[in-house]
Amino acid sequence: MYYVLLSALIAAVAADFTVLKSPQYQIFQEGNWPVPGDRIPDVIALSMGFSVEEDLSWPGLGAGNLFQCPRATVLVTVTGTNKLPLTENGISYPIENAVPYSVDSVVNSIHLLFSEEMPVVLQLAPIDERVYMVGKANTVFEDLPVTLRQLRSSLEQDNSILASLPVNSLYRNDETDRLFLSELQVLQDIPALLSRHKHLAKDNAPDIYSLELTGLEEIKKRYGEDSVKFKDATQILSDALQKFADDMYSIYGGNAIVDVVTVESFETPLVRKSRSILSSPSISNPGSPYNLAYEYNFNYSVVFNIILWLMIGLTLAVIAISYNLWNMDPGYDSIIYRMTNQKIRMD
Repeated sequence: MYYVLLSALIAAVAADFTVLKSPQYQIFQEGNWPVPGDRIPDVIALSMGFSVEEDLSWPGLGAGNLFQCPRATVLVTVTGTNKLPLTENGISYPIENAVPYSVDSVVNSIHLLFSEEMPVVLQLAPIDERVYMVGKANTVFEDLPVTLRQLRSSLEQDNSILASLPVNSLYRNDETDRLFLSELQVLQDIPALLSRHKHLAKDNAPDIYSLELTGLEEIKKRYGEDSVKFKDATQILSDALQKFADDMYSIYGGNAIVDVVTVESFETPLVRKSRSILSSPSISNPGSPYNLAYEYNFNYSVVFNIILWLMIGLTLAVIAISYNLWNMDPGYDSIIYRMTNQKIRMD
């Protein structure tokens, strides 16, 4: 019984949340406070200055600058290990009850507040060939390889990631190794393409990048955790993530947050529901066959109170004005009638 409870506890905390880069005004408190696995999107939203539906009592995120928010947030999810040998400058927190999550709520907040400024939104899972680009991301990452065929072709180019890798046991002609190397290629291509549009890093709209890397997990499944290939891949991925974080942080002038989530595996894969930014749940609810009412979001109470008290104030004002006009004595209370009476008397 003791070993069962111990294994369950280890499985529940076999994940890590690391802040590799953050602005100087963004205060992350050092400590061993576990992050609730289902509240990771809320941590991202709060660090970007957005509000969340439920209060998050997590002491790891302190009070930042109210008048300055990060221009970009980068979230990288790595499956296959619960810890990477990243730099000591980052701050790590254990994750409690790691479950699949999505940053769709953060993306919706960005669309709601900065729809006219076209922020850069990129959600990418290279191996699964899932990509979601919105706003100026379609222009910036037009040449980004997103399909497996494009990724294989990019590895054959002279400026591919293979030219900068140290000597290792990975073999690019092996399918599993090549998938892992293709993810490293994406980590190199994103800052390279973004550096051509550095003016986008200076606008007022916050950008968000969400990457899901599963190549390390595939190597672990095939070769094992104690294999040389897995150890080499872990170190290479750590170095690539550190360089990726440094490049993104530099492009945004030190005004960006780079987070890395490492987890052994999720019970269900990370799946992002496809959607259109023009669709609204308040307009269409095709998923309800029972003609049910729509769910209210956290803005409903705010809008309701604004409209309610504004209407009450206007109603009381109309009643008061009408009452005073009805009981007004034209001969004494109205300057218009006084001027008229004096003019008649003079005539």
